Amino acid sequence: MENSTLESHHLRSSEHFVTYDSPYPLYAVALSPSAAHHRIAVGSFIEEYANHVDILSFDDDTLAIRPNPALSFDHTFPATKLMFRPSSAGKSADVLASSGEYLRLWEVRDSSVEQLSVLNNSKTSEFCAPLTSFDWNEVEPRRIGTSSIDTTCTIWDVEKGVIETQLIAHDKEVYDIAWGEAGVFASVSADGSVRIFDLRDKEHSTIIYESPQPDTPLLRLAWNKQDLRYMATILMDCNKVVILDIRSPTMPVAELERHRASVNAIAWAPQSCRHICSASDDTQALIWELPTVAGPNGIDPMSMYSAGSEINQLQWSAALPDWIAIAFSTKMQLLKV
Repeated sequence: MENSTLESHHLRSSEHFVTYDSPYPLYAVALSPSAAHHRIAVGSFIEEYANHVDILSFDDDTLAIRPNPALSFDHTFPATKLMFRPSSAGKSADVLASSGEYLRLWEVRDSSVEQLSVLNNSKTSEFCAPLTSFDWNEVEPRRIGTSSIDTTCTIWDVEKGVIETQLIAHDKEVYDIAWGEAGVFASVSADGSVRIFDLRDKEHSTIIYESPQPDTPLLRLAWNKQDLRYMATILMDCNKVVILDIRSPTMPVAELERHRASVNAIAWAPQSCRHICSASDDTQALIWELPTVAGPNGIDPMSMYSAGSEINQLQWSAALPDWIAIAFSTKMQLLKV
């Protein structure tokens, strides 16, 4: 990745992006960490009980994206998130998790998809409070943490299909969750706080950031897997990406403010601790290189890409770190960085 901090470069030419056109609006996107299958899962966003998840294959030599109709399956509500099992799991088959009204696990085979489990985090009802997001633990792949509008976070042992622990994490809806170490996770909420939890001491949490304006919801959280001291979050209806250092709570170490509309998604680079990508309603995906010391006038992105409409989703490929997936309207594009 070139350090072009002095001058932003635009990703324009056709070799810099590959497009998949879907028959319906897209939201959730997941990239398989498997080097054997460069699979991409995309989930529809249709406001009725008739959604879909399609499994695509990407050939990075020919730059072709191919859907496989045999690997498409129905998903009642729009998937709020899709994620493949981390590669550290050491298993051969691709397993995909999806969140909506339940947490579901699917085994993606060569010519079929089988639902492995439907996990309900409600202990008192057959209905589950809607899940806003989840994260699969890379260090302990048997664990998935989910966040819900009922103020809880639930930690699942997905191999046994049982709840390991469930806790009231916030005062309002929990919108996102991210793992740091094996037993440490963080979450963000409509109450405007970022909280860190340690499963060895479930009774306590540490608030490391709160919205400057009271009760401004925090929508997304990304923990830097290359340097666990850093995480990023975004506020509702805000053009900023807030970078936090967990060693110095309350005050952001940087605020990235070059978007011209609300930021919707963020992703750290899988192979670099200093690069992060953000996507926004301004139709732009921006890649940032975080300096060791921020200048007085803030930080400019090192590269930018303009999509055809508001970008609502963003994933950075761990298996192919030169590629970032974005979703907007009915399109999923892979951007070459």
